[in-house]
Amino acid sequence: MNAGFPDFRLGTVLATSFTATLTERQGDSVERIPTPQRLIDWLSVNGLAVDSCTTAQLELARKLRESIHAAATAAAIHDALPASAVQVINDCSIQGRASAILTPERNRQWRLGSASRVEDALGVIAADAISIIAGERDGKLALCASPTCRAAFFDTSQSRTRKWCEMNTCGNRQKKARFNANKNTRSAE
Repeated sequence: MNAGFPDFRLGTVLATSFTATLTERQGDSVERIPTPQRLIDWLSVNGLAVDSCTTAQLELARKLRESIHAAATAAAIHDALPASAVQVINDCSIQGRASAILTPERNRQWRLGSASRVEDALGVIAADAISIIAGERDGKLALCASPTCRAAFFDTSQSRTRKWCEMNTCGNRQKKARFNANKNTRSAE
């Protein structure tokens, strides 16, 4: 990956991993795809390699990302889905040309059109978002309990009670803050 850029937060669910390309949404946000090349890098890491990316395609990707986040957030809190977000997700899904293929290991992979356009990759991401927001997958949409993060994530834990988008970042940060607060309280006594 390119030095000087923040690492990607990679998860097991494509659509919510894509929304994690903008983190700390309620604090000092961190843009993890600031350039077209970084979008190419993210897509490649997620099995959706494309040949090139323009600034306009990067803006479309960010628009899709924010639409997925808005719709997933609404679904997680059992609110009405924003019509504009649904429209963007549907438009991207329709524009993409990709096919699901079965690997010998019994896994599904996506094969993009022969030109490997960004729009094809975004269509795969939009289709993934549709499947989780529509409730077609085993799991539940939730929001990170970190007050600065509030990322939408797909909880596939057995109890469906996960609190953090990632235990290694938000969860550890919150546990450390709680530990330090308790330590300071004990010191003041």
